[in-house]
Amino acid sequence: MLNDEHVELRKSVEEFAREVVAPVIGDYYERCAFPYDIVRKMGAMGLFGLPVPEEYGGMGGDYFALCLALEELARVDSSVAITLEAAVSLGEMPILRFGTDAQKQRWLPKMATGEILGAFGLTEPGGGSDVPGGMGTTAVLDGGDWVINGSKAFITNSGTDITGVVGVAAITGRREDGRPEISTILVPSGTPGFTVSKKYSKVGWSASDTRELSFADCRVPEENLLGERGRGYAQFLQTLDEGRVAIAALSVGLAQGCVDESLRYVRERRAFGQEIGRYQAIQFKIADMEARAHTARLAYYHAAERMLAGLPFKKEAAIAKLVSSNAAMDNARDATQIFGGYGFMNEFPVGRFYRDAKILEIGEGTSEVQRMLIARELGLPA
Repeated sequence: MLNDEHVELRKSVEEFAREVVAPVIGDYYERCAFPYDIVRKMGAMGLFGLPVPEEYGGMGGDYFALCLALEELARVDSSVAITLEAAVSLGEMPILRFGTDAQKQRWLPKMATGEILGAFGLTEPGGGSDVPGGMGTTAVLDGGDWVINGSKAFITNSGTDITGVVGVAAITGRREDGRPEISTILVPSGTPGFTVSKKYSKVGWSASDTRELSFADCRVPEENLLGERGRGYAQFLQTLDEGRVAIAALSVGLAQGCVDESLRYVRERRAFGQEIGRYQAIQFKIADMEARAHTARLAYYHAAERMLAGLPFKKEAAIAKLVSSNAAMDNARDATQIFGGYGFMNEFPVGRFYRDAKILEIGEGTSEVQRMLIARELGLPA
């Protein structure tokens, strides 16, 4: 599935992650600081524009190229990887897929170079996975403006110094059957009435930006509607199907990073008179870790292949997300065990991997939601 361009991209991102990210990311993580310098360098490499057409300042590649980049970054650090993933799949792709030409011309060139970041405001404090039923944010047309009121939670890239725009899902009316009409509206950073809370104190992804957002009579022009009115929920579902493939790739990167670090460690660490890599218990544990990463990689490759071919891929994306996030969590646990006490120290990468892995079973659709989607695609009753 990898062509020559994919192979070259993978190699260049691997080198970038090893030579640029790895030496400094531990300090950013410890300080819970956003890595602006790394983001700027990723922008210069064109990573934020990988799937964006050249006419909008992008690299003109495909979504699979983004997945390969995410995997290589996550082998070293997931905070950097999720910053890229959210900026592209949640910030840029909805504008690319559903935006007007004017919206694309306004936002995509700066997003594709990493000059600004985009975010997607969907989840709400009381909503979680129940998007339609749990949504309380509203948007009402008034004199040519949308007036937005409500709040969003756990929104990545929403409060950095270079955040430019947030796509906000809001109820814009009611359908004949009483269900909410959900639309997406683009809200530029700094718009009056749009407030960004302080950063969350998180278990993992400590060098990424995640915040709660609130809207109090926040007014934006009517033309900031993204796509058709009332199609916001459908847009969100398509966006998440693609995003799950990307999160699967990120998860595979973390799982493989656990293998990389464990192999390094067991060749150096000695116990009971020999390298611990000579003990069969350790060898079998690492063999299982490699098998999980390999299997999960095949799952996201398959989902990406169907996506790029224009075939249905909802089930395959859910399988990839489920399998790969489980692999990441399992590998992080086993790597921490191999490292022993050192695995519990944040100065070692596996300590960060362990903290970062859990959210992969929650974000962009919990593991339970993935199982529900797979069951529905198999024809089981909703």
